[in-house]
Amino acid sequence: MELTQTRYDIEKGVATITLYRPDQLNALTQTMRKELIKIFMEADQDDSVRVVVVKGAGKAFCAGADLSSGGSAFDQTAKEGRKVPIGEHRDGGGQISLAIFRCRKPVIAAINGHAVGVGITMTLPMDIRIVSEEAKIGFVFARRGVVPEACSSWFLPRIVGISKAAEWVYTGRVFRASEEATSGLFSYVVSQDKVLEKAMTIAKEIAENTSAVSVALSKALLWHGYGEADPQSVHLIDSRCFFWMGHQKDSREGIKSFLEKRPPKFSMKVSSDMPDFYPWWKEPKV
Repeated sequence: MELTQTRYDIEKGVATITLYRPDQLNALTQTMRKELIKIFMEADQDDSVRVVVVKGAGKAFCAGADLSSGGSAFDQTAKEGRKVPIGEHRDGGGQISLAIFRCRKPVIAAINGHAVGVGITMTLPMDIRIVSEEAKIGFVFARRGVVPEACSSWFLPRIVGISKAAEWVYTGRVFRASEEATSGLFSYVVSQDKVLEKAMTIAKEIAENTSAVSVALSKALLWHGYGEADPQSVHLIDSRCFFWMGHQKDSREGIKSFLEKRPPKFSMKVSSDMPDFYPWWKEPKV
């Protein structure tokens, strides 16, 4: 796919995705949605990609959905020129979130500027969020006469708790990131000129020091542990993963490199070397 509203670069294990509509504050369009989904699918399958960093071009991260079509911007029937059955429609922001969620590589959001609506909800399935202290953040859906999307009603309460999520969603208030630095939404709140630098530092630490398969399994354990009934259930899958990795060459290399006081040279690949019991959860039909 030719990329027209995004940019995709890979260097030394770190893939950088840039939302690229700077003159429109990187507002999300159908074209950008399709490009992002395609990129995350490619990053998941590409063994040269160890970590993904997402940033916005220009002064914003993403100002939300492109509303230039006017009052019918969210009316799918008006868009398609036909009556769309309510059960047929699939939210575009949710399709992006699911593509990110299914990506086996860690994803870091470098929120270099304002992130409102889908501009912030698309970052929720990302693993780490680093934000400019001056960035304006807003879950503004109720102020636009719609509801939260992009699977955010699942992600947001798990990240910040139900009370804080409810406050932000019910009021639709826009706030500075620095005002909610302790909310749990952000891993780091830094000056705008330090956002990408911090994101890249973490990305390189992962890319240079860890086993790709270990990280992929760890990501799955963390996210899907939410769905287990109790810690005993998690204990069973923890045990399975730890036992399996303990028999693999990356485990031997990790221990050997530690004892020899040298950087590890992990060789296992996410594309071909995942265990046969992965995934261990049942995917719903969407």
